[in-house]
Amino acid sequence: MLRLAGPIHLASPDATDDLGARFAPVLGPGDVLLLSGAIGAGKTAFARALIQARLGRPEDVPSPTFTLVQTYDAPAKPRAPACEIWHADLYRLTGPGEAVELGLEEAFTDAICLVEWPDRLGDLTPPEALRLDFAALDRGHEVTFHGPPGWRPRLERILA
Repeated sequence: MLRLAGPIHLASPDATDDLGARFAPVLGPGDVLLLSGAIGAGKTAFARALIQARLGRPEDVPSPTFTLVQTYDAPAKPRAPACEIWHADLYRLTGPGEAVELGLEEAFTDAICLVEWPDRLGDLTPPEALRLDFAALDRGHEVTFHGPPGWRPRLERILA
């Protein structure tokens, strides 16, 4: 994967929320975001903000740490078709076979997928996914973006 942007400093929770909200309108079925980083690095906060912005309404968006996957029905928006959003947390998985059992392979083509702890996917990692590497700082977080060249134009619009 190529480094496409970053590191970008997210000085506050509001900055993380803003970044998630900027991703929301440009994602559609088949888009996969791989959210990497240590516990507390901002992965779930980013995903929560993205989901709430894409739904366009206040919604309880719990961490899928124990349920493994939470799904949401996102309505159509200008330039964004209606689709499901899958928020997965693979921390407790022991291998790629368990990700198959969750239905992630099919979701990768039919839904917007936000995957925390994507290293558990192994060979199931979609080659066209965008990886966001989060890191906790003394003040805030930072994120670096890696992915195939096709993400570069969209990422430039998001980060502008």
